[in-house]
Formats: sequence, C-alpha cells, structure tokens
Amino acid sequence: MVARHRRPSGAADGSDTVTTDGTIFVGGGGEGYAAPQNLLLKFGNRHGLIAGATGTGKTVTLQVLAEGFSAAGVPVFLSDVKGDLSGLCQAGSETHKLHEGFLKRAATIGLDLSYRAFPVLFWDLFGEKGHPIRTTVAEMGPLLLSRLLELSDPQEGVLNVAFRLADEEGLPLLDLKDLQALLTFVAQNGDAISARYGLVSKESVGAIQRRLLVLENEGGAKLFGEPALDLADLMLTDAQGSGRISILASDRLMNSPRLYATFLLWLLSELFETLPEVGDPEKPRLVFFFDEAHLLFDGAPRALVAKVEQVARLIRSKGVGVYFITQNPADVPENILGQLGNRVQHALRAFTAKDQKDLRLAAQTYRPNPRFQIEDAIRDVGTGEAVTSFLELKGIPGIAERTLVRPPSSRLGPCDDAARGQVIAGSPVAGKYDTVIDRDSAYEMLARKAEERARAAEAEEAQASKGSTGGGLSLDLDEFKRARRYDGKGYDTPKPRSTSSRSDSITETFAKSFARQLGTKSGQAIVRGVLGTLFGRR
Repeated sequence: MVARHRRPSGAADGSDTVTTDGTIFVGGGGEGYAAPQNLLLKFGNRHGLIAGATGTGKTVTLQVLAEGFSAAGVPVFLSDVKGDLSGLCQAGSETHKLHEGFLKRAATIGLDLSYRAFPVLFWDLFGEKGHPIRTTVAEMGPLLLSRLLELSDPQEGVLNVAFRLADEEGLPLLDLKDLQALLTFVAQNGDAISARYGLVSKESVGAIQRRLLVLENEGGAKLFGEPALDLADLMLTDAQGSGRISILASDRLMNSPRLYATFLLWLLSELFETLPEVGDPEKPRLVFFFDEAHLLFDGAPRALVAKVEQVARLIRSKGVGVYFITQNPADVPENILGQLGNRVQHALRAFTAKDQKDLRLAAQTYRPNPRFQIEDAIRDVGTGEAVTSFLELKGIPGIAERTLVRPPSSRLGPCDDAARGQVIAGSPVAGKYDTVIDRDSAYEMLARKAEERARAAEAEEAQASKGSTGGGLSLDLDEFKRARRYDGKGYDTPKPRSTSSRSDSITETFAKSFARQLGTKSGQAIVRGVLGTLFGRR
C-alpha cells in the first residue's frame, strides 16, 4: 500500500518523491527547516561522510540516501551491520509506531510523504541471509590477504613469493585449499625457492598456515571459491529504472571485524581496477556505503592507508561514490577525510577532553554559517537532526546548515524472514552463486604431480634402481595429502621426512622445467593492481 500525504499550503518547496530533478532531497534546513537541503547527483561521486554518536540517526540517514540514489537510477552497495536496513525492500506503513512523528516531520520540512519499497538484492558471505558472495584467493591478492591474516613483514614477504610462484607457473589459487597446498610446496622446496626470491623459512610458512586455520575457524573459507562475484551484478537496475540496492548481511560478519573490513576493501579495489574512466557523469554509476569505517583503518599499516587514499582519490573518475559511516570523523585519516565532499554530521557527545578536541576539529572542517556556531550545533542537534554540507555548483562546499533529515519512504527497521525469502527467490541472480564450483586449480595440479612422482618412485623401487633424482623441487604425495582442506578438527601438519627417491622431486621433467623457469618467467607474472588484486579476471 502506498500512502501519500500532501505538503501543507505555504510550506517550503519539497518533493513528492525521494528525488527531484538532478538532486536527492535529504531534509529541511534553516531555523524553521523550510529550506530544502539537497545532494546534487552530479557530485554524488565526490564521496561523503555520515558521522555521529550511537543512536543519533546515522542508519536512517544512510537509508534515506540509499533510497534517493536508487530512485535516481543509481545502484547502491551497503553493509547492514545491525540488520536494520533490510526494510528497504518493503514500503513504510501507516501502522508504524513512528508514523505520526514522520507526518509532523514531513509537514515541517515541506515534504509530501509517500511510502514505497525499493529493489533490493540480499548478499551474505555465509550464504544464510542472501546470495553467497565470494572471491578467489588470487583476486584477493597478497597485500589484502596479509592484512586479513595479520601477518608480519617477513610472513607477508613469504606470501608474496607464493603468489608470484603461482602466477608464473599457472597454478590458479581459487580457495584456501589451493593456498594451503602451495604453501606446503613452498616449505618443502624452501632452499631452491630462496635462491631465486630470497629467504623463505619454514617457520614463516608455518605461521601463515596457522593464521589460515584461524581464518577458517571464523568462517573465512566461505569467502574464497567460485563462482566469484561478478561486479556487473552489483550495478543492476530494475524494470522501472531504479537502481538495485545490494545489501550485505554483516551482523554475523562483524564478529570477525578484520574479515569484514578486508572484504569491503577488496570490493572497492576490484571496482577501482575493473571499471573504465568516465570522468564526472551526471550521476554516479554506483554508490558504495562503508559502515563502521573505523575498522578499515584501525591498526592498518601506513602503506595500506596510503593505498586506500589513492583508491578513494581516483575511483571518483570511475563514477563511483564512496560514503564512510562512522561515529567520529577522526576515525577517518585526514587525507581521506579531505576528499569527502558531502557530509552529514549527527550529534557528537563531548564528555571528555578528547571528545571536546574531536568536536572542535569536526566543526573546523565545515564552511562557517554566520547564524550559528557549528561546534555548538554538532553538540546540540537532536536525534534525526544533523549539521549538513553538500557540494554546490562548481563543486564548492555548501555552508553548514542545521538540517532535519527526511523520514524514509521504505520500512524503518528489518524486514521479516518471509519478505527476505521472497526477495531472494525473485532476484535476477537467483541460483547463480548457490552451487560451489571446484574446478581444476593449484591443489589438483600439485596433487597430480605428487601422484606421478609416487608411481615413478614405486616403479624405481620395483626395479631396484639406485640413486635419486636429487636437487629438484618436491612435494611428497603423503605430505601433500596432509595439506588437504581443514576437516573441522585441524590440519595434519606435514612432518619432516628424510630425503629419498620418493621425496626428491615431483617428476624430473617438472623439477627441471620449474628450476629453468624461475629465471625466465619473472617478466610474465600476472599484473596486479594498486592493492595487490588481479588486474581484471583471468
């Protein structure tokens, strides 16, 4: 049911939808909240910030902006940390407990309040509350994977060697068992690999394997595999031209905050590496909302923050807008904060000396308004109210304004399970990602080599041959089998074995070829992007 409530006579010029021509109506500003505060779609790719203390209305503001972009035909990707945003798939209701309050707010800001649902795609890394969403180990890349596993510099170096080896030798790294098998191979052939790439210690390999075990215990193995996410599925519109809102269920994912932040950063880097340059379009091609943004930067090495800054600066020209949602603007590094042109600042509480300092710094980032002190306004605005500043014509920051944020048109709060199931079943990508594909990759390739060597060794023993093939790069079949996928109880760690004809090489041909290629294939490594992800799909 769609309920429409007419703007009262004499009210400010609002909108009877969530958008007007070329703008998104965010709320009413000024003393009586009569002046419309609009986000210009042509500057929607200039990024943004939604900040404020817990309970001040950030989630509703995110919902309102997502509705506006969707209504304008712009696809949206957002993470649903608390489960509240799933209500976007259902229209709001006159029976909602806040309906009367919404009517009063709509009258105050001059809005014709109408309720409607929006086209939604549900995604879930765990495949429980939406379509499964995956990438491959190769596409994640060594830099982001090192961040995810919290590796030291020497361990990150070993992981880079493993990826380089896989790239040069055509060993696809699709899931964690591929990476586990490759690491076992690297450990068994550390001397030969160290001679080409530098020291690769078994201790570092073992530390990486232990971190992989922790990741798998946290459910991270579900992130890796095929079919991998097709970015085109995040940039869909419905039959009416509204942008589809992709909602990532993140309530469970937030139990592993490093996994959450790394996945979203991977997705951002994939968009950056894959999408072509479009300059400044009339509206964004995609808008990306990064909730709990502080998790992206907490404990991140300076080099990674610099790369994130580079992506944020350059992805604008790909037509992608990135909006960070966090409690305090200070959670976002200053160089990145300076790139966020559209801002909605909900209340900040100043209980401590640090809080007061953060409040002053937040106020200083806004263009002054002679009618009020911005610092006082940020401290005093109520729930649903904010200090806003949106880019004006020619990209100039707008004057800060106290704004009463408009009510959402969709359901406020989570949808029910039946509605979620109905949306998933009727999705344009229904069934596309449900069945895991385990194609031929590094694990299977190394397994075949190990089996070939095992059969050759048995034939040699049967013929009572003497000597060994010696000096090659090896992976014993028994040791390889112990590198299989985690079985729920633990990995069977490979044990050192004495050098013999069974463990000297996979096959003479493979060993000689591999040793020869170590010196000749370095120029043929697969190109990786700024954050270590594959440049395009293989």
